[in-house]
Amino acid sequence: MKRGWTPPFAGALGQFGWPMARSAFYGYRTATLPRKPIMDLPALYHRFIDWIGDGTGLPDTILHIHAGMIVLMLARLITRRSLGTFVPLSCVALAEAFNEVMDRLHFGSWRWPDTLSDVANTLFWPLVICLAVRLRPL
Repeated sequence: MKRGWTPPFAGALGQFGWPMARSAFYGYRTATLPRKPIMDLPALYHRFIDWIGDGTGLPDTILHIHAGMIVLMLARLITRRSLGTFVPLSCVALAEAFNEVMDRLHFGSWRWPDTLSDVANTLFWPLVICLAVRLRPL
C-alpha cells in the first residue's frame, strides 16, 4: 500500500479514518469508537406526531380519539376478527402503549396527567364499541 493513500470512501469513516476502519475490518480494535445513535427514533416519532397535529389543527385529545378509532378499524380489517372480540381492542391498547413509551423516551420521564388522559381518550370509544358488540351482537 502506498504511503499517504486513502480509499475514496475514507471521509465516511469518521474521525478515525482509514487505519481504524481497517483494524475493525480485520477483527481487532485499536481504539474505542464513540457511539452515536444513527437516528433518534423518539424525537423523529415526536416530530411526526407534531406534524400531524399542526397539519390538522386539532387538539391532542381529539387526535387520540381519532387515532384509537382508526387503529380499531384497521385492526378489524387486517385481522378479520369481530369488533366483539378483544383482538382489535388489544391492537389499540398496544398502539397506545407504543405511543406512550415513545413519549416517555422523548421527554425523559413519565408525565402522568398527560399519559393517563391520552390512554383514556384513546381507549374509551374502542372499549365502548367492543363491549357493545360483545353484549349485543348483530
